[in-house]
Amino acid sequence: MRLLFLLILPLAAHDMWIEPASFRPQEGQIVNVKLKVGEQLIGDVIAYDPARIHRFEFNATPIHGRFRAESAGLHRIGYFSKPNDVELPLEKFKQYLGEEGLEFIRPAGKTTIKENFSRCAKSLVLTGPANASQRDTALGFPLELIAEKNPYLLTPGASLPVRLVYRDRPLTNALVVALNRAAPGEKVSARTDKLGRVRLPLKASGLWLIKAVHMIPSDPADYHSYWASLTFELP
Repeated sequence: MRLLFLLILPLAAHDMWIEPASFRPQEGQIVNVKLKVGEQLIGDVIAYDPARIHRFEFNATPIHGRFRAESAGLHRIGYFSKPNDVELPLEKFKQYLGEEGLEFIRPAGKTTIKENFSRCAKSLVLTGPANASQRDTALGFPLELIAEKNPYLLTPGASLPVRLVYRDRPLTNALVVALNRAAPGEKVSARTDKLGRVRLPLKASGLWLIKAVHMIPSDPADYHSYWASLTFELP
């Protein structure tokens, strides 16, 4: 299924997330999947465009905007984009570094910054009852958020342990932010420990987005950033 293409490349600093039509599909149900870009969990839909995609999959099987929940369990939808380019004025670039917890990056000597960015998005959906043996596992994206407990076992007010990895290694001192659709302004954030872990208290039910950004020097662009996201629905 092809989705309406509304993505504009200068929206690089906006969030990108996966939003299935149902986070709790029945066995055999076909579920449409939207890729969205925006802020505060309000965004535009990104089309399925093979030219922009490294991987778009459901349980490691390539998909084209929809999947069939063929069996019970905790399932993973993954999306890894090819790099896109953006140029930002230096002051605007510095502003977004501060917003994303990347203050340690200190560009100098230029009035315009060239950046490549890649999206590394994941969504967890549940078919059937939740149990403790159901685990999120790494998809092998460059930057990835991994839920270390089944979020569908949580109740509002409980904390979700999350691990952030870059190139399969723990990413230390990275800002991880969680927001809920019902109150996106009430963000929860923490920095990862030496094992790449944080614990995020999730105070409300409904759709949650967890996100993190990692940036490295690059050539011929000035920097390459990776934007990881994880979505699920708290019962």
